[in-house]
Amino acid sequence: MSGAGLTVSAGNAHYVQVSGSTAAMSKAFGTGFHNYRTADGTHRAPTADAKVPASVSGAVLAVSGLADAIHKNSSSATSVREAEKSANAKLAGPDKKDPATLPTVPTCSEDGYGSKIAKGAPEGYEKNEPFAPCSYVPSQLRKAYGVTDAKVGGKGARVAIIDAYGLSTMEQDANHFSTLHGDQPFKPGQYTEYVTPDKWTHEAECGGADGWAGEEALDVEMVHGLAPDANVVYVGGNSCYDEDLYDAMAKVVDEHLADVVSNSWGEIMHGTSGDIDPAVVAADNQIFQLGAVTGIGFTFSSGDCGDSSPGAAATGVNCQADTNQAQADWPSASPWVTSVGGTALELGDKDGKYAHEVSMGDRRSVLSADQKSWSPMPGNFYFGGGGGVSKDFAQPWYQQGVVPDSISKTAADGTKSKTPLRATPDIAMSGDLVAATLVGYTSGGAYSEGGYGGTSVSAPETAAMFANAIETRGGRALGFANPALYDRASTNAFHDVDDNAVKTKRGNVVDLGVVNGTLRVRLYKIGADYGLSASSGYDTATGLGSPGKGFFKSFALKK
Repeated sequence: MSGAGLTVSAGNAHYVQVSGSTAAMSKAFGTGFHNYRTADGTHRAPTADAKVPASVSGAVLAVSGLADAIHKNSSSATSVREAEKSANAKLAGPDKKDPATLPTVPTCSEDGYGSKIAKGAPEGYEKNEPFAPCSYVPSQLRKAYGVTDAKVGGKGARVAIIDAYGLSTMEQDANHFSTLHGDQPFKPGQYTEYVTPDKWTHEAECGGADGWAGEEALDVEMVHGLAPDANVVYVGGNSCYDEDLYDAMAKVVDEHLADVVSNSWGEIMHGTSGDIDPAVVAADNQIFQLGAVTGIGFTFSSGDCGDSSPGAAATGVNCQADTNQAQADWPSASPWVTSVGGTALELGDKDGKYAHEVSMGDRRSVLSADQKSWSPMPGNFYFGGGGGVSKDFAQPWYQQGVVPDSISKTAADGTKSKTPLRATPDIAMSGDLVAATLVGYTSGGAYSEGGYGGTSVSAPETAAMFANAIETRGGRALGFANPALYDRASTNAFHDVDDNAVKTKRGNVVDLGVVNGTLRVRLYKIGADYGLSASSGYDTATGLGSPGKGFFKSFALKK
């Protein structure tokens, strides 16, 4: 490649990164380049598949990055406050500015789901709708998902977290968050990180360290909160681009830094500017497979845009606007990762008693100026767990006999298949924006906390559950967990999430209090995902379900 005029800028045992002029690329890879007009502009791309010399062709899996429409990955963490800002920019609400009958300070149900009725609010989906639950803290989640009763904490397990960039105060913030909420901070040496700020790129396009800070804090605090004895290692990619996140994943596998790798980022596979680069898919799958054979498993969030269709993206707050069809996101769709969907968790008390779960999906309405109605009613789709059947991958062996043909032979976009396809997600955990999770970190020199939602919550929660399962196995790694998960289908290892079986009120009033002189009140309906729903057995909203009371016992080594 150097002979063609390319410069090697990075690499490891799995890949080589090069840079150079278009002429040098043409010479090195035997292809010309043309400009192509697409729905979102003009892009440069090769006119033919890349070619490499026969002497090295057996060692080259794929060549990526030759087109200028490089696919970026986005975090799926969503702050309640930031989501409202985004929604207000799209559709200004007629909030009440005069004296109000509803509370003028942020108000929530602190004693469990539905424990405080929103008196003074107009009727929405039902009478006497409650305030949304107060944002959950790790001790409540540990209780709800059986961690407390099982007396586990991930001892002997190592969890890696991969995001873009890195927060300079992460360990300090996580320790402060833990202490504030009655949990143990990291012990010396329990938390490590690999970040290289001098090599960060594409910060404007990706949001930089500040843009990813909430995601990183969420991931670290959820893993530590649900598996407080596990070692945690954070590996920050040098950007949100495919190649840089691949580099971070390869580092974890090459150096065997962890047993479980949590990832809360992804992208659509099919959009108005074209499909994802097959070379990216091939390279990522190779890393996932290498992880599997060396005892490392990957969890990936399934996204926050329901079925990721244009209909969902029209009103969804965390969607890719350039989607052109319903689809399962990447890398969540890979048959070699654990795809993690979301639920709305309902707690029975303030300690964290498990009550119910429904699929993660929210409709949103705004309080009218006279406080007598909600607009629109019913609300528009706003936020929802990702999932669906991928037309890009055949059904993996572990889903056979569990995912019925009625699901697996119809892709998310409606395409019929003669043979079964890969269905997502595999498992689900709490992640709803209404039943949010509390996160704290430093921004602008000040530490603050706020509620977050998304399958970004669910993925690190699941990684922590796997770490706890490793403890029950005496420290033996689970590796690629999916075969073990599907072996436990329809047992008490899982809560079978079924929207129709839950009869609690779905309407939740979110009172944000007075903001800039205006009372901001919203009505959300939970269990209302776009294009997806939870039903008995496997479904494409919550997979096999969420970890149940028998989850840890099912992994324990027989004595």
